Amino acid sequence: MISYFVDYLGGKETFPHEGYILAGTFFTAKLVETLTTRQWYLGVDILGMHVRSALTAMVYRKGLRLSSSARQSHTSGEIVNYMAVDVQRVGDYSWYLHDIWMLPLQIILALAILYKNVGIASVATLIATIISIVATIPLARIQEDYQDKLMTAKDDRMRKTSECLRNMRILKLQAWEDRYRLILEEMRGVEFKYLRKALYSQAFITFIFWSSPIFVSAVTFGTCIMLGGHLTAGSVLSALATFRILQEPLRNFPDLVSMMAQTKVSLDRITGFLHEEELQEDATIALPRGISNVAIEIKDGEFSWDPSAPSPTLSSIQFRVEKGMRVAVCGVVGSGKSSFLSSILGEIPKISGEVRICGSAAYVSQSAWIQSGNIEENILFGSPMDKAKYKSVIHACSLKKDLELFSHGDQTIIGDRGINLSGGQKQRVQLARALYHDADIYLLDDPFSAVDAHTGSELFKEYIMTALATKTIVFVTHQVEFLPAADLILVLKEGRIIQSGKYDELLQAGTDFNALVCAHHEAIEAMDFCNQTSEDSDKHDPPDSSVPTIKRDSVGNDIDSTASEVQQGASTSDQKAIKEKKKAKRSRRKQLVQEEERERGRVGWKVYWSYMTAAYKGLLIPCIILAQTLFQLLQIASSWWMAWANPQTTGEKPRTNSMVLLVVYMVLAFGSSWFIFVRAVLVATFGLAAAQKLFMKMLRTVFRAPMSFFDSTPAGRILNRVSIDQSVVDLDIPFRLGGFASTTIQLVGIVGVMTQVTWQILLLVVPMAIACLWMQKYYMASSRELVRIVSIQKSPVIHLFAESIAGAATIRGFGQEKRFMKRNLYLLDCFARPFFCSLAAIEWLCLRMELLSTFVFAFCMILLVSFPHGTIDPSMAGLAVTYGLNLNARLSRWILSFCKLENKIISIERIHQYCEIPSEAPAIIEDSRPPSSWPENGKIELIDLKVRYKECLPVVLHGVSCTFPGGKKIGIVGRTGSGKSTLIQALFRLIEPAGISLFLPEEHKLIMLPFQACLYHRMMLIARSYTTSIPPQALDKSQLGEIVRQKEHKLDTPVLENGDNWSVGQRQLVSLGRALLKQARILVLDEATASVDSATDNLIQKIIRTEFKNCTVCTIAHRIPTVIDSDLVLVLSDGRVAEFDTPSRLVEDKSSMFLKLVSEYSSRSNGIPDF
Repeated sequence: MISYFVDYLGGKETFPHEGYILAGTFFTAKLVETLTTRQWYLGVDILGMHVRSALTAMVYRKGLRLSSSARQSHTSGEIVNYMAVDVQRVGDYSWYLHDIWMLPLQIILALAILYKNVGIASVATLIATIISIVATIPLARIQEDYQDKLMTAKDDRMRKTSECLRNMRILKLQAWEDRYRLILEEMRGVEFKYLRKALYSQAFITFIFWSSPIFVSAVTFGTCIMLGGHLTAGSVLSALATFRILQEPLRNFPDLVSMMAQTKVSLDRITGFLHEEELQEDATIALPRGISNVAIEIKDGEFSWDPSAPSPTLSSIQFRVEKGMRVAVCGVVGSGKSSFLSSILGEIPKISGEVRICGSAAYVSQSAWIQSGNIEENILFGSPMDKAKYKSVIHACSLKKDLELFSHGDQTIIGDRGINLSGGQKQRVQLARALYHDADIYLLDDPFSAVDAHTGSELFKEYIMTALATKTIVFVTHQVEFLPAADLILVLKEGRIIQSGKYDELLQAGTDFNALVCAHHEAIEAMDFCNQTSEDSDKHDPPDSSVPTIKRDSVGNDIDSTASEVQQGASTSDQKAIKEKKKAKRSRRKQLVQEEERERGRVGWKVYWSYMTAAYKGLLIPCIILAQTLFQLLQIASSWWMAWANPQTTGEKPRTNSMVLLVVYMVLAFGSSWFIFVRAVLVATFGLAAAQKLFMKMLRTVFRAPMSFFDSTPAGRILNRVSIDQSVVDLDIPFRLGGFASTTIQLVGIVGVMTQVTWQILLLVVPMAIACLWMQKYYMASSRELVRIVSIQKSPVIHLFAESIAGAATIRGFGQEKRFMKRNLYLLDCFARPFFCSLAAIEWLCLRMELLSTFVFAFCMILLVSFPHGTIDPSMAGLAVTYGLNLNARLSRWILSFCKLENKIISIERIHQYCEIPSEAPAIIEDSRPPSSWPENGKIELIDLKVRYKECLPVVLHGVSCTFPGGKKIGIVGRTGSGKSTLIQALFRLIEPAGISLFLPEEHKLIMLPFQACLYHRMMLIARSYTTSIPPQALDKSQLGEIVRQKEHKLDTPVLENGDNWSVGQRQLVSLGRALLKQARILVLDEATASVDSATDNLIQKIIRTEFKNCTVCTIAHRIPTVIDSDLVLVLSDGRVAEFDTPSRLVEDKSSMFLKLVSEYSSRSNGIPDF
């Protein structure tokens, strides 16, 4: 067409009105091209969206069904990565789907046109094209390899990051943030190494492809001239337009190749994950309720968490429970109690034997799993609301008082992993969830360890003896005092049931059970120093002193009076509840966890500026622009040279000889490709430096953020920033910026060439540019918000995912997989809606832009045709048409690249938000550093301490004042939720005091043993941070010696994510081992032995007394014997100091709260038959 057009302008008319017909044909062809391209792109985008949603749902479903051994090889961080990064990649591939057949087709068509223009020389074109494609194949291989390694490094970093976020409270308590931040920075260093290789290889591929059309055209013209072919301006311009057509497939080819490489890596990872082993379908045989009278039966059961281990976790299990029986399971730490419950649930791989369950089951895990949402949602857990049943459940779980303390009642939003509930409250919410579920069989894993004695006895009476009176219950417990009420007691040791029977039978049989009971009695006797009368601790003789009896009665009255209060309070609390509900809607603002924030309006220039100046103070940006401009100028010059130097029509003389023609063309062409190389390398260098700087800044800010930030920010949001947004900054944005710059400069070039020939075109170009900018502005307003909404809608998907994987056992235990899959699909739809709108918006814009540019092109053609012959140099006119043909593609690509850039820049904006988090108080204040020997005696003073978790939340501790003298043992007791753990957090400055001050020693001289022990996903050598080798006595003192020596790798035994392959009790012992190694002046124990049996607890208490005899020891405990021999006891109630004195004085005072707690505990321990 172009050669006809140039001929026509040169005065060769083959039929009347040829010019107008040619212009019309050009216009129609462009119009059809525009309309079909947009339809194709939209279709491809929708396909990608479907693929993404389907894959995400598959990965989620698989995550809920993973077997325990498969779960060990994929941490939740990795699985989140499959969902966040890999699925995204596979979805993006839909863009390139058709390129596989379109690229060869485009190349064949282009060669056919070339053959018409340059004859036999087109064979050389074909060879050159093949060479340039083949040259990139090894490069693509290398790129795939780097991509693979990059993803693996990213997985490792994500795993570590999610672990640090999960245990941030412990890192801050132990002042370990810096150490773990450095570990993360090292891991980022490894990832960065592969990122650098990937980006530079990408830059090299870019260079090869931008220069391949130049190489192809040089070879073609060269061959043509060598063969003595006659080139005319028309054929040269036609050929150049054809190279343009060739340029697209050749340029897209590296994208296609690297995209195929990336997609293949991602697909392999997802496929590998989807092929992982699932839970055995036949692990348990579930019978419908009412078929048999036997609720649970296990015959010859052998189970093992690790099928390759030499000895099974549980062996030769014979077990049969009739309907309605209460079965207690006890045994020392690590004897297989939790595994035993898992075997009934079908969670632990079964090696042999059979498990039958008749009816539905409800499961309460040992470490509470709480979903984010409000308390009511957690209790209902998908069941419909039944007011009366709900109320009785709240009463049975002793949650009424707690809910009244919360300003939003049961509408209180729970933070990430139940962060704003105390341990006991979490446990009771779990129990309420199980009770509301109304199952036939209840499996309770140590439900009383996290609550105080009074709440424990209440729970036992109301929950197990009353609410579940007709149900089958299997409960694990360390509380010996609850055992007499069980119909059957199983004693486990080393994974075998060594004794089973009723309480009295087992006592007479002696052996292990006796040891557990004796240990408990020892603990009770320790309390008797304060009951001056020598109460005989043998349960079976009636107590011969009068004091305890009085005590017991007073407790009885106490319980009765509370019961009557509950009934009176019920009617008024109904009205209160209705008012509360209304208030709750208004007060969502005051909750702990807020909606995720998003910026509004334009992406500020500040964000662009912060990114551009992030690397080398922005010096590379002008160099990149300069390189691109020189490339464009040289390219236009080379085309102009070919058009000008060749004859207009056949028969005319050329303006230079063929040698000069060729040499000048080669110099110009290869010069331009050299500048492309410079640009590609500069863009990669700039992108790397900027990404690294942003990442480090975000990481440091997040690690310096106060604890309240982690309490109120679900981990999913932070992970979203460090995985997806960081990925975009690493791999996307530098090339998007480079691409945008190059497209802008190309557009200017095209318009420049067209106006050079027909300046009248400016009359149209200027209004068109204004219209384009107006439309682009109109579009960006919606698009930007849509992209922000899309980013925010992504977090809940990831968050639900991480949460479901953590609570998979509970979800399966309640049989709720279907509901969670539905919820996941619902969230995916919420994500897809704005995503689809943003796709449609882009197509809306592109269609209008391209139509505009098509009309401008048509106008230009008609102008050229209308000019009288000879007024315009035909070769220049041809050049203008050649460039003009590209106008609409370039324009739409420019708009697209700008919009995509703005949309991707939002990732920088989101990272930028996290670089601006206000930091906690400085770790070290130079002017007020104490001497290195400080604290000499470990004294702690609290003066009117007030604490709230967040500015907008109510005060939790109301003016606590007291002094803990140095070197003394302080016991801290109180009902569940009275502020014990909060006080400790204030000591460690995890929460800054809202009121006045507290004076306490230097941070790294304190050590904390928290209720939730955490183990890191690495070797057992947690303690290497203190000494190079762990002295064996530290292991023995923390009762871990035997356990560790039995493992084949000893101290190098791997620890899985969350320490899942160690029992909860063992994890607490590991924390104790940590404390023994760190010689601290002040030791704080927060429920440090709650999940340990009485015998181990007694041993540990003895060790603490001897090892830490010169230290100040603050102990929070619900087991009264643990604190009864303290020097001083602090009793907290609702965040205030109720009593603070020596235990003996408090016990003498008949009205003291401490006496109540003591007598509750001893009455519970001596008189369970009262129930």
